[in-house]
Amino acid sequence: MSGNVFLDTNVFVYSFDTTAPSKQQTATALVRQVLQDGSGVISSQVVQEFINVATRKFSVPLTPGDCRKYFETVLASLCRVYANSELYLLALEVMERWGYVFYDSLVIAAAVQSDCRILYSEDLHDGHSIMGLTIVNPFQVR
Repeated sequence: MSGNVFLDTNVFVYSFDTTAPSKQQTATALVRQVLQDGSGVISSQVVQEFINVATRKFSVPLTPGDCRKYFETVLASLCRVYANSELYLLALEVMERWGYVFYDSLVIAAAVQSDCRILYSEDLHDGHSIMGLTIVNPFQVR
C-alpha cells in the first residue's frame, strides 16, 4: 500500500459542509481524487465517527438510509484498517512518544499500519512526521 494517503474524518465532514465552501470544495476534490486513483485509506474508526457526526451534528442530519448509500458508494471502498491488538499497541506507542490523545493516536496508528505516506487532517499538527507518515492539513493555505 506504499504511496497511499489516509483521510481523517474531518475531510468527509467538510465535503458536506455548505457553510465553508472553500473547505467543502477541497474536501470533495480530495475524496474524489483518492476514489479515482485508489490511493485513499480510512479505518473503521473514521467510518464510525463520520456516521455519528452525519446523523447527529449536520445542520440537516443524514438519515440512516443516506448514510448507508454514502457508506456503500464512498467509505466502504476506502476502509482498509480495522481495530486489532497491533493497532491498539501502536496507538499507545504514538500516545507515549508524541503525546497525542488516544483517538488521534488511533488514527495516526491506522495510517502508519497501512503504510500511508500522508495523513490528511485538519485536527492534527500540520507538517509533523511520525514513523514515515507526514500529517498534512489540506485546508491550510500554502
